[in-house]
Amino acid sequence: MKALLFERKELRYAAAAVASRILPGSGAAVGPLRLADIDPPELPGPDWSTVRPRLTGICGSDLATVNGGSSRYFEPLVSFPFVPGHEVVGELDDGSRVALEPVIGAEARGEQPPFPDAAPGDGDDYGYLVAGDLEAGIQVGFCASTGGGWGGELVAHRSQLHAVPESLSDEAAVMLEPAAGGVHAALKGRVQPGETVLVLGAGTMGLCTVAGLRAHTEAAQIVVVAKYPHQVALAKSLGADVVLQPDDVRRGVRRIVGCRMVGDDLSGGVDVTIDAVGSATSLADAIAVTRPRGRVVLLGMPGVARVDLTPLWHRETELVGAYTYGTETLPDGSTATSFALALDLCAAADLGQLVSAAYPLDRWRDALQHADEAGPRGAVKIVFDQR
Repeated sequence: MKALLFERKELRYAAAAVASRILPGSGAAVGPLRLADIDPPELPGPDWSTVRPRLTGICGSDLATVNGGSSRYFEPLVSFPFVPGHEVVGELDDGSRVALEPVIGAEARGEQPPFPDAAPGDGDDYGYLVAGDLEAGIQVGFCASTGGGWGGELVAHRSQLHAVPESLSDEAAVMLEPAAGGVHAALKGRVQPGETVLVLGAGTMGLCTVAGLRAHTEAAQIVVVAKYPHQVALAKSLGADVVLQPDDVRRGVRRIVGCRMVGDDLSGGVDVTIDAVGSATSLADAIAVTRPRGRVVLLGMPGVARVDLTPLWHRETELVGAYTYGTETLPDGSTATSFALALDLCAAADLGQLVSAAYPLDRWRDALQHADEAGPRGAVKIVFDQR
């Protein structure tokens, strides 16, 4: 089958990192990613199925990987060579459509889940990520044993597959994975009724988080930082009350909450900030504009960042990571998985509208370039179309 294969080639990875710093989007062309003819992955066991992708998204973690910008923290948790792609809507052998929950959980590796009906991402010990008969891998798309969505076939455990109703388009279904991540981040914020929430960033994950906040919290105000006109319009349509420009974050929050400026920081701030960017600048802004004893949720995948944590310490700010999804506790005390909530959200908020362009696999360089330049080019989500 045809697949985009990411190999362990240190010199090419370093070249991608240099190229992407010089010209954003150019890392993939010189890095260790290539279009290859490979054998489809084998089914690891009876509870596994072959999935043939129809649409597969390109996300920020994918771009960080192919551009040589991902953290070395992940090296023991992936296996090479792997086929990227974890935002997938595909078909099973019987023709039914499924959406992929890409996290490879304990059950998929032959271990006991942490509790009955646990989602793959649940649990408090990540040792299972390197256990069982599979190669190491945090997700489908980063595991040599499973394949990924940037190829003709992948394999997935039954715990990872969600039936897609006929009423949901492929474009909406491919947004299930990022929508689940947005819901998870929104609920990680533990927003109380009447609180003000700031979302830094209005790319795919920021916009999905806005939709999740509006659907599943009683925030009094949702404030979004968006750079481009199409992001401003989408943020407002998905539930934002106020949209700020990136160079107006601190002054804008000060106007909204009515606090003082103390040096470059605010004396008060919003109750909860969700950082959907993950850069040193965005994290510094998040800490600066969140009130003392407020909460910052780090959603955007960070790399190695140098940030002054003195304000975090002084303001007693809670800093929480939001990696993927799991079993959520809703404000009314009930529980549901992030993916179940995202399924409803994709339909209700028409998240398929965020899919901006689709490319065949053989135009992978164009697709990755477009994804890297999504904001300036008026786009949000770029996908591979394998239908």
